[in-house]
Amino acid sequence: MIRILLLALCLSGFAAPVCAAESIVVRVDTKDEAHAIHPFVYGQFIEHLGRCIYGGIWAEMLEDRKFYFPVTPEYAPFKDLEDTRFPVVGASPWEIIGGSDGVEMTKERPFVGEQSPLIRKGSGIRQGHLEFRSGLPYTGYLWIESVEDEAEVEVTLVWGDSPSARHSVYFQPPVGEFARYPFQFSPSGQSGSLEIRVLAGSARVGTVSLMPSDNVNGLRRDTLALLKELKGTVYRWPGGNFVSGYDWRDGIGDRDKRPPRKNPAWTGVEHNDFGTDEFIAFCKEVNAVPMIAANTGFGDAYSAAQWVEYCNGSADTLAGSWRAGNGHTDPYGVRHWCVGNEMFGNWQLGFMQLSQYVIKHNMVADAMRKVDRDLVLVGVGDFETINKDYDPNQAKRGITWTHGMLESSADHMDMISEHFYRGRVPWEEPTDRIDTVSHVALLRDAIRARAEGHRKLQASLPNLNGRIIPIAMDEWNYWHREYEYGELGCSYDWADGMGVAAGLHEFFRQSDIIHMAHYAQTVNVIGAIKTTRTAAEFETTGLVLKLYREHFGTRPVALDGEWGDLDMLAALTEDGSTLTLGVVNPTTDPIYLVLEGVDPAVAVGGWAISHPDPMAHNAPGEARVVDVLPMEQQRPGDLYVDPLSVSIFTVPMK
Repeated sequence: MIRILLLALCLSGFAAPVCAAESIVVRVDTKDEAHAIHPFVYGQFIEHLGRCIYGGIWAEMLEDRKFYFPVTPEYAPFKDLEDTRFPVVGASPWEIIGGSDGVEMTKERPFVGEQSPLIRKGSGIRQGHLEFRSGLPYTGYLWIESVEDEAEVEVTLVWGDSPSARHSVYFQPPVGEFARYPFQFSPSGQSGSLEIRVLAGSARVGTVSLMPSDNVNGLRRDTLALLKELKGTVYRWPGGNFVSGYDWRDGIGDRDKRPPRKNPAWTGVEHNDFGTDEFIAFCKEVNAVPMIAANTGFGDAYSAAQWVEYCNGSADTLAGSWRAGNGHTDPYGVRHWCVGNEMFGNWQLGFMQLSQYVIKHNMVADAMRKVDRDLVLVGVGDFETINKDYDPNQAKRGITWTHGMLESSADHMDMISEHFYRGRVPWEEPTDRIDTVSHVALLRDAIRARAEGHRKLQASLPNLNGRIIPIAMDEWNYWHREYEYGELGCSYDWADGMGVAAGLHEFFRQSDIIHMAHYAQTVNVIGAIKTTRTAAEFETTGLVLKLYREHFGTRPVALDGEWGDLDMLAALTEDGSTLTLGVVNPTTDPIYLVLEGVDPAVAVGGWAISHPDPMAHNAPGEARVVDVLPMEQQRPGDLYVDPLSVSIFTVPMK
């Protein structure tokens, strides 16, 4: 450990500045408790964007498996981020093999969507860029029908150039009727392709699928294992900007028959493989509460209310009967709903003036509550956007979107959302080195500004009459370039990890008004977990979230002292048996803490994350560079804090 190395340097006469580590007195008063930490501040956000769900959480390996894009001789699938682990697919990823005139896109009786490929004798299609884990079987299936005469179809997985590096299966589908044919392959190579050839006759291809056999109900097992370690308490879905163009009805029913669409807000194809039922199943798998965002962009009040009915209505309601018909008789009981997303921004599909949006919000909220009166509704807020349209006389006073929503829609919401991102923002070039102390403070300062601003604003609004509308900070994070893991897939270094810890401390301090927070996003897309096609790993930010969720207390208590650039917070565990002390040290100096107000004889343990390079980061499939390590036991009067570290000390209470 770093402490042992420093001690050895001191004894040998070197590193004099390091040996003179500063001592800081911290006084704790366990009798002075603040508002309890809300468990939902450990929330997560997933969106149909980039490789968050498809390529990150969902196990399907094939791109455009329902043939949204036409298969043509001009094979050029990638339109952006071509050199990243997950390039953006902007055209068909299926390549014609054999005669190019032997593949035709037909709109007559397509299996799903608007078209299906017709393949004639001697031709076929291939999808490459597949990656495998050696020794793991891969399972899939193919929907296909013969046209006119019975066709002979060959499906082959290829992982090398030799005849032994391929495995084929053969089918003879019926004429004029799509049939589903399963297959399984066990490649010994690490990369390859899937080929579909017609050896005799002609055949029309429907939907194709290929997944690793260890998937868990369609979820990637490696990603799922990390998500379970993360222990997010509530998940927000499906967006984000995506939701304002999303029709939830596209995402229910037979997965292979759900229509493929262009992603309405981002790039690529929305397969609709991960819909409402899959999201609920996902939340059950990771033991989290579901939170759904309703579409108030291109959506309407009826559709939002019907979505509530699908989730919460009995089987004798219209939408509830659809759910029951899809194999889920019992209602899901989804209580937490966002009424729209970022409707203040011109990037949002269907955005509108605030004076009009408050009317729409109220209509949608009323319709949703008519279906289920027990919903917890989160309205769209934004403390930074000034809306001149709301009231020309008030515009001079800088009426924000949040202000207008609280004045006109407070009776139609239970919480109000705020979003923010900080750091090396997407439109700026990356930097090799940063001011770590300032960088770590960015999230903390933004959270504090929102909380203080809301307290002041809400106290000034006569219509609230002293009522507090809690904040749901349902998007928050750093956001940088360059994108290595597909669209918006930036890496997070150790400076970001320390900043997330400081951000959590601030959420805990503001528990009187911030009742929910969602780290945005979870996988790949500005995510706490990153994946390749065959591996998954925690970012530094994910390790910090995991550390606090597992080990930090729930009952904040008072701390007193002067500690400069350090960020510290203490909390008792729920049963009061342990005091936890979180310490973020963004400096390059080691620190000794003298903890007063506790038994000086107890043995203090805990966990820490540290690294001498603030730009260090982890990568999937590689040895972990930054990790959580247990501490050596210490005494309250001599607690060592590594430089560039996040520590949680645990102090037994007698």
